[in-house]
Amino acid sequence: ASSPQPSTSTPSSIPEPNTHYRITSRRSAISLGARIKGTLVALGLHRRMQTVYHRHDPETAGKILAVKELVEVENVPASAVRTKTEQRRERKAPRGFVVVRSKFPG
Repeated sequence: ASSPQPSTSTPSSIPEPNTHYRITSRRSAISLGARIKGTLVALGLHRRMQTVYHRHDPETAGKILAVKELVEVENVPASAVRTKTEQRRERKAPRGFVVVRSKFPG
């Protein structure tokens, strides 16, 4: 019996490394201390459901740990990072209209 040959992977099949945190504020910081509010502001989070991206580094990881009960964190590759305007464009409804159903036969 011959041994199985190791599969040669193409560069496109190699998964992209996760280099950024996607941080989304899930809970409000109202009635919490000034240090917690300051940490959220330092991360760039000013309101609930706001999403920001930060590079992996120890300083950011420490800030996330300080507010871990208030935020949702996901590791993402650099290609998934979106700027503020890109996020707004993705949320925006497309212009124009779409006919879903017509009472008049076509």
